Amino acid sequence: MRLLLIEDDFKTMQLIKQGLEENFYEVDVAYDGLIGKQLALRNQYAVIITDIILPGINGLTLICELRDAGVKTPILILSAMGELNDRIAGFDAGADQYLLKPFIFIELLARIRSLIKRSSDVHITQNILKFEDLEANLDTKSIRRNDKVIELTAQEFKLLEYFLRNQGRVLSKVQIAEKVWDVDFDRRTNYVEVYINYLRKKIDKDFQRKLIHTVFGMGYVLR
Repeated sequence: MRLLLIEDDFKTMQLIKQGLEENFYEVDVAYDGLIGKQLALRNQYAVIITDIILPGINGLTLICELRDAGVKTPILILSAMGELNDRIAGFDAGADQYLLKPFIFIELLARIRSLIKRSSDVHITQNILKFEDLEANLDTKSIRRNDKVIELTAQEFKLLEYFLRNQGRVLSKVQIAEKVWDVDFDRRTNYVEVYINYLRKKIDKDFQRKLIHTVFGMGYVLR
């Protein structure tokens, strides 16, 4: 498996590269965002691992530009920026995983294996998730409802995918935060409600039959 590591701290880069190679991964490295972007566009990688604070272009801009260019490679952010807003910004940019520095190396390996498996499963099965007249293509990241194309951000798509995989189940805010954003839910924040509203405006607003429902005091359900 070939990985791309984008990290400007030489010592950190060397330690990660050595550890990954000892676990039989082939690793390309880039010391800034611009070189990382060039490599990601030129080569096929199983996973891209990137910091946020980088010379050239920062990690968030890099991820956005790669996604805009059609790169679907799983991306793992490896950063010391651990505030909730930092992690949400990373997922909004198009990252699939977010791991804080300092980290335990075996957790990094587990995250990489998880991303590779998820990517492989989607590629093989070409999953299309359906509910009523709503359809999500996991390969092309496209959404249709009653033959109308609906444009979603990366995070909105992940949220909808979670609903589609749990049709008819009431999902709490805690479950949504953990599964979609990979963070512990902070009851002082309202980002789950905000994204539910974003999704409703795109999925339900122009249709008579509403699919996303609130179960008061418990969470949300697709039904």
